[in-house]
Amino acid sequence: MELLASLTRRHRSRRVSRWQLLVPFALIALVTVADVLSPPEVHLGPFLAAAPAVTASFAGPRMTGFVGLVAVLAQVVVAGARTDMADLNHTVQIIALVMISVFVTFFAHLREVHERELVQLRTVAETAQQVVLRPLPDRLGRLEVASVYLAAAAEARIGGDLYAAARTTTGTRLIIGDVRGKGLEAVGDAALVLGAFRASAHQEPALTGLVDYLEAAVRADLDGGGDRGEGFVTAAVLEIPDDEQVVRLVSCGHPPPLRLRPDGTVLGLDVARPAPPLGLAGLVAAQVTAQTFPFEPGDVLLLYTDGVLEARDGAGAFYPLAERMAAGRSGAAPQALLDRLCADLLAHADGNTLGDDAAMVALRRPAGP
Repeated sequence: MELLASLTRRHRSRRVSRWQLLVPFALIALVTVADVLSPPEVHLGPFLAAAPAVTASFAGPRMTGFVGLVAVLAQVVVAGARTDMADLNHTVQIIALVMISVFVTFFAHLREVHERELVQLRTVAETAQQVVLRPLPDRLGRLEVASVYLAAAAEARIGGDLYAAARTTTGTRLIIGDVRGKGLEAVGDAALVLGAFRASAHQEPALTGLVDYLEAAVRADLDGGGDRGEGFVTAAVLEIPDDEQVVRLVSCGHPPPLRLRPDGTVLGLDVARPAPPLGLAGLVAAQVTAQTFPFEPGDVLLLYTDGVLEARDGAGAFYPLAERMAAGRSGAAPQALLDRLCADLLAHADGNTLGDDAAMVALRRPAGP
């Protein structure tokens, strides 16, 4: 997971580089020299205001104020070199430059305060998500497991992607889903769904009964939420028996899982009769049914949220998950598969950022006894 963390940090890096800091000082030096050498009727001093303004776009108030001070001193040098400090034209330019520097420094301070608040909000939300999304074990029964959560790059956009797994007496049950909306409210809704899943995964004998329980829990929360009637949760709920080479799936409006065969073929687990998203069953007449698909030794099953599919490159093209999944080495361990897909996903979205949080869970049924 260290590879994924380093890729995400590099993808989000916003540190001020030395090259950025050279720009305003180079601008001050260039304008100062040009102004001193210009004819008497030409005045380039107003261009010095661009230096603190440019600095405020990427640096904090201290650096912005320092650049503004250097710009004012440069204007004083120009005034002394061309005429004298009592010249009205240069006096007005100096006063205007001081005022502009103060203003942009103040706005840089406001931007820094706002960014600090956003970072704090994101830290709280990500901490909550880490508590809600308990790490999946490396093995569930005989299944090899790996999971990853990639938060969207924009600090204010915290999503409600969720996943969980539970061992039963006969196999393994899993859920992956996406709560409609953003922010801490979405994280709270994700916690509700995960809590309901963990409470009932061991109790409900049928997979359809488990989905009915989740629907009732979400519906009760939405009904008691006042103006939250438009909320819902897309989810895929799966059951993988220990003694059968199959996977049973109930899709509640969620993107279909992908099955990677040992020969490199990728198949989508498209259910014939999907159920409505959790929270909307009361609005749509539909019966919850589970569909069975093969899941044989050597197969890898990939569960994911729509944040993966909706990642765009610079040209606006969506991420081709099935194609990229098939391009790798078949038979790879789930963690290796997720490492490769995450690196490829971030490279695909380079310069455009992830528009939504993205979660993936990979499972492999090992070959052999």
